Amino acid sequence: MTQSSSTSPELRRTLGVGDAVMIGLGSMIGAGIFAALAPAARAAGTGLLLGLAVAAVVAYCNATSSARLAALYPASGGTYVYGRERLGPFWGYLAGWSFVVGKTASCAAMALTVGAYVWPEQAHAVAVAAVVALTAVNYGGVQKSAWLTRAIVAVVLAVLACVVVVCLGSGQSDAGRLDIGTSDGIGGVLQAAGLLFFAFAGYARIATLGEEVRDPARTIPRAIPVALGIALVVYACVAVAVLSVLGSEGLGQASAPLADAVRAAGVPGLAPVVRVGAAVAALGSLLALILGVSRTTLAMARDRHLPGALAAVHPRFQVPHRAELAVGAVVAVLAATVDVRGAIGFSSFGVLAYYAVANASAWTLGSPAARFVPAVGLLGCVVLAFSLPGVSVAVGAGVLAVGVAAYGVRRWVAGRAGARGR
Repeated sequence: MTQSSSTSPELRRTLGVGDAVMIGLGSMIGAGIFAALAPAARAAGTGLLLGLAVAAVVAYCNATSSARLAALYPASGGTYVYGRERLGPFWGYLAGWSFVVGKTASCAAMALTVGAYVWPEQAHAVAVAAVVALTAVNYGGVQKSAWLTRAIVAVVLAVLACVVVVCLGSGQSDAGRLDIGTSDGIGGVLQAAGLLFFAFAGYARIATLGEEVRDPARTIPRAIPVALGIALVVYACVAVAVLSVLGSEGLGQASAPLADAVRAAGVPGLAPVVRVGAAVAALGSLLALILGVSRTTLAMARDRHLPGALAAVHPRFQVPHRAELAVGAVVAVLAATVDVRGAIGFSSFGVLAYYAVANASAWTLGSPAARFVPAVGLLGCVVLAFSLPGVSVAVGAGVLAVGVAAYGVRRWVAGRAGARGR
């Protein structure tokens, strides 16, 4: 298969299992759990928990495929590298394109979420400040990012634990509201699963940081399922607790589901704490997103799919500093000028396309018996992607089409240049 022709130095391997787990958790247990439950409940009705289970199964398949591939290809870039090595340059490029474009918009959305919670009247200014601060942290080395992520995860888990205890311990909690059904049909359940899948997608950060993990053949396959398992337990506990108080209808109408749940449980004083937790969670998600996008940018720049200057590695901090600064600058501009919170539906579509390539890549690794999990993951990604709201599918497909056209033009130009050189 095609190998990268870049001669840029490798990144420093400093992350252990605990660091990798925390980075994965920091990305997964982000702002999604504070916001994703409401639209998922509107889509699935009483089938919300079933939708969560479907999303978890697909995420497990994707995580297993990613872990196997990361052990073989412990380089920055994640599925971009796996697709390139197992399926060919085009599929790797398509995965990288969908990840970089979709997740750059997600970065801006997370930054604006921080601003909306911290200082709503100056959301854009706060968002830009958050991007600048976290880019500076990442620039100083991935170990500093890991330390900050540990603190963020601890705060968010403490807030979520308070929400669960308050809701389940209140007199307003009713187990009858947890009735699992499909009141809105299987289509609603699948759409909810597609929306909730976005909240599981953070374990990809572990794979995209493969070049900075110690003993990646052992560390990554251990860290990915641990991070995913912890996130699933947390999500299930929060979903059950909130549903027991609000019910699926009330949850679907909630503007701030967790804050509304603690108010309904009779503890309105906890609502500001939940808002702080949401802001901190969004910071954690933004930190991990910038890490992941910059590493995929580095890998694509090494192969000249992006400007080669972005492949530089800082001689002291051993980070892709130009890629980090470029990503930070683009995200800061978006956060300062555009409210993209309502326009990133295509991000879930792009994430599912990214993992479809991961599963297809893993399918090539082993015997027919070993292909069952990646086959289920691939099918699940395709089904969930096209179960998303029509606008999300249309925008997501359009973004991928632009990437394909850019790839085709680049190949045509390179072919013409090669023909003239002969």
